[in-house]
Amino acid sequence: MGIAWVFPGQGSQKLGMVGDLLDLPGARERFASASDLLGRDLLAICAGEPLSDPTAPADLNDTRNSQPALFVLESLLVDALKEMGRCAHLVAGHSLGELVALYAAGVFDLEAGLALMRQRSELMAAAGGGSMTAVIGFNREELDEWIAASEGVVIANDNSASQVVLSGSTEAVQALCQRINCKRAIPLAVSGAFHSPFMAEAAAAFRQLLEQVPFANAAIPVLSNTDPTPATDGALLKERLSEQMVTGVRWRETMDQFPRLAIETVVEVGPGNVLSGLLRRAVPGLATAQIGAAADLAL
Repeated sequence: MGIAWVFPGQGSQKLGMVGDLLDLPGARERFASASDLLGRDLLAICAGEPLSDPTAPADLNDTRNSQPALFVLESLLVDALKEMGRCAHLVAGHSLGELVALYAAGVFDLEAGLALMRQRSELMAAAGGGSMTAVIGFNREELDEWIAASEGVVIANDNSASQVVLSGSTEAVQALCQRINCKRAIPLAVSGAFHSPFMAEAAAAFRQLLEQVPFANAAIPVLSNTDPTPATDGALLKERLSEQMVTGVRWRETMDQFPRLAIETVVEVGPGNVLSGLLRRAVPGLATAQIGAAADLAL
């Protein structure tokens, strides 16, 4: 039976999500290491508690906090699964979840992963300008035609046949949402136009940082956001990751790959069940499971 692990990205975070994960071996130490790296108490942020430094960003939904918090949480679950002898035949992650997928596949160690996540989150948070809007229930052909005819707006997250996230200049995104027929258009509370050309400067800086980090060949195939075909070559996976900030998350195509690659069960590792919900609607015959807490590991 083929098993895939998938890792959710920013937007899945919620206050109190750490919960019983602190009972896992090394959990408090990992949060302490991440807090030292960030210069603020990540556990307090996850609990919604005030920080000792009132000038530090304390909101869990701040990109500079949500991305590191999710990486720590999801990497803890990965290590716990491996300690139990459980394994995957394929891994994939949505946006920042791709870094957890690479960690799970043994491409880099925890220290490198935490450093990359901190730098990625800070670069993306600093790249202001533009906005993002989730669009649900639309005609795909019509949407693609409007995108092709519009300037300053792209599909940032191609999540499913009926759900995408648009990214670009605020004016262009709003104009496109007014033109297309859809059930809902929901502006997202983000600091910028992620996964679009607006991230070009941040992506260039992140690419320079990546060049300094050795990437080993993956122990299991990884489906990248920029190219959801299975790969294990470390150099190729690094190149794909370097393009992620300015290209869309091709999650619809990622889900299509699972039955083609003989995957029968997909386990969402991280808080919430957003990816599982998308999978159930897109690939009805696929079994799904969620592991977001220490208690879930016993199931």
